Amino acid sequence: MRLSFLAVALTGLMASCQTTQSQTSQPKVMQVTSPSNSQINQLYVFGDSLSDSGNVFRVTEGTYPPTPPYFQGRYSNGRVWVEQLAAKLGLSAEQTNNFAYGGATTANARENGIPGVLVQIQNFVKTNPQGDPKALYVIWGGANDYLGGDATNPTRVVDNITTAIESLSKTGAKRFLVANLPDLGILPATRNTSSAKSLSSLSQSHNATLSRSLEALNQKLGNGTQIFALDVSRLYQTAIATPSKFGLKNVTNSCLNNTACKPSEFLFWDGIHPTTKTHQLLAEMAFSTLQKPAQVSANP
Repeated sequence: MRLSFLAVALTGLMASCQTTQSQTSQPKVMQVTSPSNSQINQLYVFGDSLSDSGNVFRVTEGTYPPTPPYFQGRYSNGRVWVEQLAAKLGLSAEQTNNFAYGGATTANARENGIPGVLVQIQNFVKTNPQGDPKALYVIWGGANDYLGGDATNPTRVVDNITTAIESLSKTGAKRFLVANLPDLGILPATRNTSSAKSLSSLSQSHNATLSRSLEALNQKLGNGTQIFALDVSRLYQTAIATPSKFGLKNVTNSCLNNTACKPSEFLFWDGIHPTTKTHQLLAEMAFSTLQKPAQVSANP
């Protein structure tokens, strides 16, 4: 089950797809100077359907994700978080470059024609050998590795993510925003399945491994590298525990499966993907994270 789990029919259509621009102890924290909004001059995005702002929609000539009920090629009912973050950073469409594809894993491979995160970045580096130290590079991946049942060892998935960061760093990229995973075992599509418990365990292990690996990588890269850790897991946990704090009323079901759905009150748009309201919350948290010193924690 991919994050773009409805896209079973995409196999043939995507065959020629090419990447397009478009709780215990206190954690150990590394800090460096935080960037002001004016210092970020470009946004580069790599990932899956949680960040895809229309790449799969374009390569399938507007057939997937279907509109309606999805919004103009997004896997949601409105703009996704990176678009909303770009607006908060004062970046124009020309300054926002999105290479994320719905259904992507972190792998250095194409599945059903969909480029994995490592493929997205390798293609990007080939055409952009000189990185921009003032740009922000966003990487969010891993969910499809686990939802598809292919990955049972978070170390391999996290290694893909750190390899992606290192590849960009070698070009001169300095600023990274890297997101962890929400609990994949409590999504509407997974919570009542036999795999729910294992998905929850994998999510927790992934986040702990990612946190440790990012700290080690930040130490290794040095030279002004800033890695901002986006704690999506904590946001989801807080929203589910105290939905009223965010103006939410339903944090367990899919809005699409509810005839009385008010999207602004739902955490999930479909069985996997969040509503644009939740994307707004993610963008607000990301923006807030960028205003603080870069933080990479040794503990999740």
